[in-house]
Parts: sequence; C-alpha cells; structure tokens
Amino acid sequence: MKKIADEIPGYTYGTAAVAKSPVSLEELESLRVSVGFTAEDEQFLRMAGEVLADQTKQIVEEWRGRIIAGIPHLARHSQTPEGDPIPFYLAQSNMRFEQWILDTCLRPYDQDWLDYQQEIALRHTRLKKNRTDGVRSTPQVPFRDIAAFIAVLNDSIRPYLASKSNTAEDVEGMHRAWRKSLQLQLALWARPYLDLAKSSSEW
Repeated sequence: MKKIADEIPGYTYGTAAVAKSPVSLEELESLRVSVGFTAEDEQFLRMAGEVLADQTKQIVEEWRGRIIAGIPHLARHSQTPEGDPIPFYLAQSNMRFEQWILDTCLRPYDQDWLDYQQEIALRHTRLKKNRTDGVRSTPQVPFRDIAAFIAVLNDSIRPYLASKSNTAEDVEGMHRAWRKSLQLQLALWARPYLDLAKSSSEW
C-alpha cells in the first residue's frame, strides 16, 4: 500500500487504536449498491490512485491553502478559538488528508477501511476533534460543512486526474468512480453525527 510518508502523525489505519465500525460489511455492500459502485469503478479508482500518487501534496495545498483558507467558517476549524493559526496542526492533518486520497483510491473497501471511515468521522465531531494532535481549536466540524464541501472535492480533483496521458474516457471513468466513493464515504461519515444528534445538534 502506498503511503505519502513512512511516518504520518495520528494516522492509525488498520491498528488496534481504531474501534470497529457499528456499520456492518453487509450494510456497506448495500451502500455500494445504492451508490452504483461497481467492480469497474474499483478499477478506475486504482488507476486514479496511480495518477494522483505524486500530486497529493499539491491537491491538499489547493484544498486547504487556496479554498478553505479563503472561507472563514471553514478555516476556523484549523485555528484556535481566537482565530490564531496552529501551523503544526495544519501540517499534520494535511499529511493525513494526503493519505486519505490514496486510501480512497487504493485501499480495499474491507473491515479496516470501514472502521477507519468511522474514525475519520469521529475526529470531526466533539467526541474526538483536537485529540489526535492535542490542540485547542473548534470543538467540532458541523456535518453540513462536510457534506457541502464534497462538491468542491469532486470538482477540483478532475484537473489532477487529467494531468497525465490518460484518455478522456479514462479520465471520465476515474472521476465518476471518485465521485461515487466520496458519496459512499459521506453516507458512512453521517452515522456518528446522527448518533450524536440524539443528544446535541452538530448539524
């Protein structure tokens, strides 16, 4: 499995530090069917992973440095409550963001992958946000912002998919598979937020 670095702070994929997801593999398969995620999409995602592997830093810098940094209500989630920057927090979470791109494209969607989707979501809720890096920032990222930002992640990835010598048909196939995967992940990330909504509003 490709990694963006030998050591990624706070990256615990496939370890005992990650709890088992309450979503079953059978439910995951149902979600795959619902989003229309096929074996062909898996092949296109693998292709996308090869195309994006040497571009992850540039992609995340665009997402974080150019887009999110210009949207105050999104940028604040990597800052102190007073609005001060936390450079090491941004640097470490950026590394995990880069690795997420590769995990999306190259990991098998098995129990480890399912468990880590739960972990990713929890790290954006009040249950785990800030704990991985030991920082003082916003207590949670509202789910509405995550869901809305998926559109940006989908639109902005296409130029990177088209940056190599792949055919237009392959680029379209990779982009289609990427969009389906993000929709699938969004459905999984919703689970912890819906559980928390029983006692507080994190929408």
